[in-house]
Amino acid sequence: MITDMAMNDCIRPTLYGAYHEIRPVSEAVLKRPKHNVDVVGPVCESGDFLAKDRSLPEVNPGDMLAVMSAGAYGFVMASNYNSRPRVPEVLIKDGEIHVIKTRETYDDLVKGETIPAFLD
Repeated sequence: MITDMAMNDCIRPTLYGAYHEIRPVSEAVLKRPKHNVDVVGPVCESGDFLAKDRSLPEVNPGDMLAVMSAGAYGFVMASNYNSRPRVPEVLIKDGEIHVIKTRETYDDLVKGETIPAFLD
């Protein structure tokens, strides 16, 4: 199962085998047939995985997955590897979603970089 979350967003499974429960956000998805799958990201590295051999329901493009208990170290361990902007952080309280850190942009990635005149 290929997701848009990559090892640069959540390195813990790759780095030291950390376990994160992964589950669909939608109750309707939970009713679909289950299969054992590897949950991987789009980065071109063999270590770009979030979970291996997990029993999860079938998902379609656009279905959202929740990677549980990823928040405590998520942003501080995240990187911009492969020129990927860091993801936003959200806090959910009483079913209400609050964005507490906005998604980085590509402009954020190159902020502060300059091209020396001799390369122009």
